[in-house]
Amino acid sequence: MRNLVSVTAAVMVLATVALAADTITATEAKNHIGENATVCGVVASARYADRSKGQPTFLNLDKPYPDAIFTILIWGDDRAKFGTPEATYRDKRVCASGVISEYRGQPEIVAREAKQIREQ
Repeated sequence: MRNLVSVTAAVMVLATVALAADTITATEAKNHIGENATVCGVVASARYADRSKGQPTFLNLDKPYPDAIFTILIWGDDRAKFGTPEATYRDKRVCASGVISEYRGQPEIVAREAKQIREQ
């Protein structure tokens, strides 16, 4: 029984360390294009572009648009899963998990599920 408890504790510690190792700042995201990671920062600006193609919602971390350094993108087809993210997350510290891609030279994560974004 003691062995099982020790093994379980060791697995939990390793899992926690592994998760922490994949957490990066919005500034660091540009160095991790193509990687699956968790990017954290404060939502400095947020906009729902309801009249734009695809009806995107943009959550810009740490610096507001047009000087954004990292964006969480939610497409209109997925928006209902998030409620009103531009209001919910504005000025809050959040973490977004997923594959970091690049659009026009800026890193972003496309969030398709609400579980990809969490408040800190």
